[in-house]
Amino acid sequence: MLEDNEMSFPSLTKFSETKLLAMDCQIDNAIPVSERSVTVRRGQMKLFVSEGNPHCLKALAVLELTGVKCDVQLVSHEEKVVPFLNRPVLPVLLLPNEQHLFSPNAICQYLFEVAGKEASDGSSQLLEWEATELQVRIGRQGGNNVNDVVITHIRPALLQALHMLALQGKSSEAGALLKGPLGWLEQYLSKRTTPFLTEETVAVADVVLWAALYPTLSHPAFEAGEFPSVRGWFERVGQLPACEAAVQRVLKGKGLDALKNFLQKQPAPHIQRRDSPPSANAAETEDSEPVMSEEEIEAAAQTFSKGLPDCSNSTQKKHPILPQEGKRNVLVTSALPYVNNVPHLGNIIGCVLSADVFARYGRLRDWNLLYVCGTDEYGTATENKAREEGLTPQEICDKYHAVHSTIYKWFQIDFDYFGRTTTQRQTEYETVISQNIFWRLHERGYLLEDTVEQLRCENCQRFLADRFVEGVCPHCRYPEARGDQCDKCGRLINAVELKEPQCKVCRQTPVVRSSKHLFLDLPKLEGELEQWLDKSTSSGDWTANAKHITRSWLRDGLKPRCITRDLQWGTPVPHPDYKDKVFYVWFDAPIGYLSITANYTSEWEKWWKNPQQVELYNFMAKDNVPFHSVVFPCSLLGAQDNYTLVNNLVATEYLNYEDTKFSKSRGVGVFGDMAKDTGIPSDVWRFYLLYLRPEGQDSAFSWADMALKNNSELLNNLGNFINRAGMFVGKFFDGRVPEIVLQDEDKRLIAQVSWELKQYIHLLDKVRRRAGTVTGVSVNVACLLSAMLEPYMPTVSQTIRDQLQAPAHCSSAMLGADGGFFCSLSAGHPIGTVSPLFQKLESEQIDALRKRFGGQQVPSNTANLAQPKPPTAAAPAANASATAANPVRAKQLAAAVAEQGDKVRALKSQKAAKDVITAEVTKLLELKKELALAEGKNPEPSPQKGKKK
Repeated sequence: MLEDNEMSFPSLTKFSETKLLAMDCQIDNAIPVSERSVTVRRGQMKLFVSEGNPHCLKALAVLELTGVKCDVQLVSHEEKVVPFLNRPVLPVLLLPNEQHLFSPNAICQYLFEVAGKEASDGSSQLLEWEATELQVRIGRQGGNNVNDVVITHIRPALLQALHMLALQGKSSEAGALLKGPLGWLEQYLSKRTTPFLTEETVAVADVVLWAALYPTLSHPAFEAGEFPSVRGWFERVGQLPACEAAVQRVLKGKGLDALKNFLQKQPAPHIQRRDSPPSANAAETEDSEPVMSEEEIEAAAQTFSKGLPDCSNSTQKKHPILPQEGKRNVLVTSALPYVNNVPHLGNIIGCVLSADVFARYGRLRDWNLLYVCGTDEYGTATENKAREEGLTPQEICDKYHAVHSTIYKWFQIDFDYFGRTTTQRQTEYETVISQNIFWRLHERGYLLEDTVEQLRCENCQRFLADRFVEGVCPHCRYPEARGDQCDKCGRLINAVELKEPQCKVCRQTPVVRSSKHLFLDLPKLEGELEQWLDKSTSSGDWTANAKHITRSWLRDGLKPRCITRDLQWGTPVPHPDYKDKVFYVWFDAPIGYLSITANYTSEWEKWWKNPQQVELYNFMAKDNVPFHSVVFPCSLLGAQDNYTLVNNLVATEYLNYEDTKFSKSRGVGVFGDMAKDTGIPSDVWRFYLLYLRPEGQDSAFSWADMALKNNSELLNNLGNFINRAGMFVGKFFDGRVPEIVLQDEDKRLIAQVSWELKQYIHLLDKVRRRAGTVTGVSVNVACLLSAMLEPYMPTVSQTIRDQLQAPAHCSSAMLGADGGFFCSLSAGHPIGTVSPLFQKLESEQIDALRKRFGGQQVPSNTANLAQPKPPTAAAPAANASATAANPVRAKQLAAAVAEQGDKVRALKSQKAAKDVITAEVTKLLELKKELALAEGKNPEPSPQKGKKK
C-alpha cells in the first residue's frame, strides 16, 4: 500500500529489448531484470536538458503535458551527466534509484507511463518507426527470418537534414532527405479518422514525432505543401500549450539559429555501413538506397575488370568552341561582376565558382561547352570610383579588370573567355549589338517615352544613379534600400519613391528634377514572357528561389522599365532625341554576354541565335534574378531575332562572414585578393565555399568550421584514404598495382561504388593475394575519386592522378556517356611517389586569420600566415639563445629527445588512442625546441612540408 506522497514508477524492463534498441535506449545494467516497479517519493526525479538541443524538445513537451513531478536542470551541451558514458548526451532522466535514462523516446514513454498513460500498440509502433526510419534510416536485406536479415547501412536522416537546413541553408536537399519518411507519414495520416496519430487525444507518439519534425517543418524555407495531412496534424499538436512552452524553453524564439551551436559541436552525420567503417558525409536523397541483385553486382564487377575503354577524344580545348551537330551544346554564363569592386567570398561562390564547377563537369562529360564571363565596366559606380581615386573611368576599368582576372586565375576559374565591356573592339561589338536590339524594340513598338522625376544631388551637381541613393524602402521599411531595388524584400523601386533619401557620395538630401527617358514596355511583353517562362521553368533546371522571385514579379504585374540614364560613361543611345544619354546598365549589361562572346569569336550568333541547338545556363546571386528572368528575356523576345534564351537559371542566396556582412572599408571578411595571402591552397577554399554554397537560405563563412572541414573531411578522410592506398602499393608490392582477384565482397563494393558514381552523375547532370586485391581496388577507387573531384578541386584531382601515374583520359572515360567504374590501374601498373594531399590547419593559424579579417586587419606585408607562428612568449628565449649555447644541457636534452621519440614510435605502432599520441608528440616538440635553444640555435620551425598520416 502506497502512502499519499508516493507513487509507483513503471519498471524499465517493461520496454522490450527490440524497442529499446530501436530507440537507442541504454540503461544501467544494475537494474534487476526481475524488478517490475520502483517505489519512490515524489520530486526525486531530475531531467537534465540544454538550450538549443532539438532532442530536449521531446522530453520537455512530454513533461509539461503529463504534469509529472520532476526537477529540470539546465546544463551545457558538453556536460557529461551520465558518468559511465565517454561522451556527453542530453536529455538525461535521473531516476530515483540513481539510474540514468538517456534516450529521448524512452524518457517520453517512461513519463507517460508514470502519468498512467501507457502507450498503445499503435503508438509503440510509431515510436519504433520514428527511431528506425525517421531519426535513423536502417537499410536491410534478407528474408522473413530475423536471423537472415542483414543491416546494410544506417543513415541519421533527420539529423543530416537538420545539418543541411540550419548550417548550410540547403532546404531543397533537406526536403529530399525527408521526402520518403514524410510520404509514409502522409499516407498513414490520410487513412486515419482521428485528429491525432492513434486516437482522439494526444499520445506519446504524437509528441515524439512532432518534436522530431519541429525544427524542420517549422522553418519557412522548408516546403511541406505536398503533405497536407502531415501539416494539419503537425499544427494541431504544435498548438498545445505544452509544446509551445517546450519550444520557447529550447529555442528561445530564435528558430533554427538557436540550434547552430549544438549542431556545430556534433560529428558530421554520415551513412554507416555494417561491413565498413563510417564513410564521409554525403548528401543523399531518400531513394538512394540500392538493393542490388546478384546480376547487377556481377555486371558491375565485369565492367570494372574490362579496364578503361579506348578514349580518342582529346582533353585539350580547341578554340573557338562552336556548336556542333549531334553534340550537347551548352553555353554557360556567370553574372558579370562589377569592375569597381574587389570580389569577396560571397561574390565568388555566387556566380563564377558555381559556374566553373558545372563547366568543368560538363567538359568531363564530353559536352560541347563554352563558359564566358567578363567585367561589367559601364555605369555610375565606375564613374564614382574613378572620382574617388583621381583616375579616368577607363583607367579604373583597366586597373580593376586586372585585379579580377588575377583573383579568378588563382581560384582556378577556367573560363573559356573572360572579357570586358570597354575595350575598343569590345565596345564596337557592345554598341552594335545593343543598338541593334534597341532599334528592333523601337521598330516593333516595345519602347515608350516619358518624362520622369529623378533625384539630383545639387552638392555633387549630378543626377544620382539608382545605386548611389539610399533610403527607407516604401514597401518593407528597410532602412538601407537602394534606388533601384530593396535587398530585403526584393521589390524594385524608383529612386523617388524612397523615404528619407540620401546621396551615398556626400550624404546630402537630393532634390527631385524632371528628365525625359525611354522605357521598355514590359506590360506589352508580359503575355509572351509568361508563355516562355512556363516552358523554360518546367523543362529546365531553375532553382526554387529563381522561380519564386520571378513569379513574385509577375504576380505584382509588370511595369514599364526605364532603359536610359543621364550619364556619360556607358553605351550611347543611338536615338537623336537622346544623344546625351546612355543605356541603363541593366538593359545594357546582360547584352555584355553577347558582346563578350562576339569578342571571343566572330561566329557568336551560332551560340546566341540558335535556341534549337544550344542550352543556356545562367549562374548568379539572387539579387540578379529579375534582370535575367524578366528584363533581359523581354528585351530579346521583343527584338524578335531568334535569340537563345535561358533554359536553366541557377541562383544562390547570400554568403555572410561570421554572421555579419563583408565590408572592405571596415576590414571585415576575406576578399579575393586576400585569400592567397592566408597560405591556404585555392583547392581548400574552393572545397569549403562549395560546401557552404547558400542554395536554400543565407549561410555564413566560419574560420572554425573551415578548419574542422579541412582537418576532418580532407586531411583525415580523403587524404588518408588516397595516401594509404598508394603507400600500400609502394611498400608491399614494389610500387606496382598487384593482381586483383575479386571476391564476393569486392564485387559488392564495386557495385556500390558504381551506383554512387551514377548518383554523382545524376545529381550534377540531374593472405597477401587477398591484401593485393584490397589494395588494387583501393587505388582504383582513388583514381575514380580524382575524376569526381576534378570539377571541385582541380589541383588536388591532378595531383592524385600524378601520384598514381593514372592514364590521362581516365576522368573523361569514367564520367563519359552513362559513367562507369573501370579498372584504370591494372595489375603491374607502376605507382609514382605518394605524398600527403593536405595539411592540417592549426588552431593558432585560424585564430590569427579570424582576427586579421574581423575588422582589425594588419598590413598584408607583415602578416605572412602561410605557416603558423610559435607562441609569442618563446621569442625572447629564442633571441637570447642565439648567443648563449649550453653544451651540458644540450647533451641531456638530446638523450631526452631520443627517449621521447622512441616512446612516440612505440605508441604509434601499438595504435594507441589519438589523443594519447598527440599529447606525447607535443612533449617531443617542446623538448626539441629546448634542445635547439641549448645548442644556440633559433627554435623557429622551418616551413613544414606536411605530416604523413
